[in-house]
Amino acid sequence: MSLFAGIGGFDLGLERAGFTCAGQVEIDKYATRVLEKHWPDVPRWRDVRTFTGTEFGPFDMLVGGYPCQPFSVAGNRKGEHDERHLWPEVHRIIRNVRPRVVLLENVSGHLTLGFDRVLGDLAACGYDAEWDCIPAAAVGAPHRRDRLFIVAYPNGQSAAGRTESEVGDREGHLHGDWQEESAEGQRQVTGFAGSDSGTANVAHASSIGVQGHRATRFKESRVQSPEGLLGRYCAGNRAEIWDVEPSVGRMADGIPHRVDRLRTLGNAVVPQVAEYIGHLIKETLT
Repeated sequence: MSLFAGIGGFDLGLERAGFTCAGQVEIDKYATRVLEKHWPDVPRWRDVRTFTGTEFGPFDMLVGGYPCQPFSVAGNRKGEHDERHLWPEVHRIIRNVRPRVVLLENVSGHLTLGFDRVLGDLAACGYDAEWDCIPAAAVGAPHRRDRLFIVAYPNGQSAAGRTESEVGDREGHLHGDWQEESAEGQRQVTGFAGSDSGTANVAHASSIGVQGHRATRFKESRVQSPEGLLGRYCAGNRAEIWDVEPSVGRMADGIPHRVDRLRTLGNAVVPQVAEYIGHLIKETLT
């Protein structure tokens, strides 16, 4: 279920990873036209503020890049006082539906503004969270574009739905490696979720996270040999030069909807990053 779907960057990447889009929520008229063209059979809802999460039936994963303007260093960073602060709507839908997995995206500036609120709300409704900043350059793009990605799932469970005590050796070595590297970091993952002291622990977790938390499974995948998932993906992309914006004038130049295109591209999730994360989540779920 895709919230703040935009032009479908998340949906395209996850589709390539083997997921099927169950529904999209998007209020922008131009972006909606793009979604209608590429996903004509997917049901849509306009306003996230009136969406309950149950309109289109059951689904496994809730995804969405909620508006970044309240947290972006390119703006006024008003946080919760910005009228575009829509994280509470995402939190409401998570509480209402309780999806198996939640995948969220935002700008890296969110780590220093408002992220403790997100972690606190997830913990309050019983979800663990792991997060990392992944640049588009990591998948072969000719620009950096750091973005924060958050994966959340019911606490006391892995994303595959098993309790921590049931997690076998396959995942045990990941947690072990992470503990060896940063015992404090491991506490940040497990210390706040489901805890009575929720907010304080989450604030502590967030402060550690700003200093460089690396979600266990993402971190492990990044240090794989070149034959690993990301290594294969990047190698394939380096074989081609990504197309960049044509050299056109900044005045009226006859290109239809040029401003709309640039705006929606600027707000979009890079599909290749979404695909990479989607493969990791699917591997864990299956």
